[in-house]
Amino acid sequence: MMDPQQQREHMMLLVKMRMPFGKYKDRLLCDLPEPYLVWFKQKGFPKGKLGQLLETMYEIKLNGLEKILEPLKRDAFKS
Repeated sequence: MMDPQQQREHMMLLVKMRMPFGKYKDRLLCDLPEPYLVWFKQKGFPKGKLGQLLETMYEIKLNGLEKILEPLKRDAFKS
């Protein structure tokens, strides 16, 4: 289980990290289309941190919670 700081860092990666491969290469994880995330859900998420992040993004989009990322996006690109 993640502590609050680890949770924030995990969420910040969703708005900072870009997809490293595939059809949506270089797109921010938070901007991946829901059907792409559903495809991963059906086929299996990649192993490791990327898979964890994609699965988190899937759950966020599935539950209509994209608004929780807006303050993080602002924080990520302040400087």
